[in-house]
Amino acid sequence: MKKRIISMLLAGVMVLSLAACGGSGSGSSGESEGGAEASGEGMNIAMITDSGDITDQSFNQTTYESCKAWAEENGVEFTYYKPDSDSDEARNASVDQAVAGGANVIVMPGYMFAAAVVSQSEMYPDVKFVALDVGAGDICEKGVGEGYTYNPDDYNVADYYNTDNVYCCTYQEELSGYMAGYAAVKLGYKHLGFLGGMSVPAVTRFGYGYVQGIDDAATELGIENEVEVEYVCGGQFYGDADITAAMDTWYGTKGVEVVFACGGGIFTSAAEAAVKTGGKVIGVDSDQAPIIDEYEDGLTVTSAMKGLATTVKTVLTDIQAGNWSNYAGKIDNLGLASENPEENFVQLPIESTQWGDGFSEDDYRALVKALYDGEVEVSNDITVMPETAVKVTDYGSIK
Repeated sequence: MKKRIISMLLAGVMVLSLAACGGSGSGSSGESEGGAEASGEGMNIAMITDSGDITDQSFNQTTYESCKAWAEENGVEFTYYKPDSDSDEARNASVDQAVAGGANVIVMPGYMFAAAVVSQSEMYPDVKFVALDVGAGDICEKGVGEGYTYNPDDYNVADYYNTDNVYCCTYQEELSGYMAGYAAVKLGYKHLGFLGGMSVPAVTRFGYGYVQGIDDAATELGIENEVEVEYVCGGQFYGDADITAAMDTWYGTKGVEVVFACGGGIFTSAAEAAVKTGGKVIGVDSDQAPIIDEYEDGLTVTSAMKGLATTVKTVLTDIQAGNWSNYAGKIDNLGLASENPEENFVQLPIESTQWGDGFSEDDYRALVKALYDGEVEVSNDITVMPETAVKVTDYGSIK
């Protein structure tokens, strides 16, 4: 397989991203200034949604369900909060509400919480914040404000938030994107599409990894001149009539066979268009087959996943055990921790992927091992579309 600039495959500390509904469970916590301090059986967990909600069939819902299950299993208080609007002010207000309600562990899934990391971590030093998909660049952008160079290496990120009570992580989305693109071509698809949500770094890593996987698989098969990719972002994380119309053109006129719908609920537009022509869809973040296949049985080829359930369980368990020092102040970039796919933070779903003669479960396991061993390298550079032998047409953004 063609090698590329290496994307460091980090194991190690796992992340947490919480999401929950009205929590039940025991666990009394003594109040302290700025919130009740979390230690072992005194945990009181809150999750705050970003711009979506816990029924988004993606990031918020997956983290919500995982955290709710953990809290119930461990007898810990758990509640979720949905901000009144899509704004930093509303998300900060939800943090205030959670702390007033006794929360001492607050999980904030998504880059939109960078402003809360900057302001609320200082305001509530006794509360532990777990910020999923929030990186140094997100924090610096909110912390520096006007004049930010958009290069976090120009700054000391620790200057802009309280590192004592915050754990941040990002995922190596380019790896599961790569796996999905590679699998699709090996399974026989030659005209592929990428429908992103907003062109934020996580979405772009997914997309550029997807393109690299397509290119490598096509090159291995010697069909690079027969494979092409349509690439666009919707400009939002949900489907609508305009985006469905664009997908109708892809599937119906251009002959696209499968679309990687990468952006929360934006899969609805891809699914609505795909069923009209016999096309297929690739899901994102979680195993989206159960919801995408409601449109038509067998519609989902695979999903480029993040290991949210694993990270939730690990981090919450460590907090309960008093091991917060393993996480405080860290900004981890989570990817492959093992050659065993199920143990990784980025993966394809074993049960629902439509394996075939061209790409079997054994082939997938071999690919993961090659990635883990460094035999296959995937670039995480999102400054420019990867160079490819296959034809890639980038349409920018629909909105």
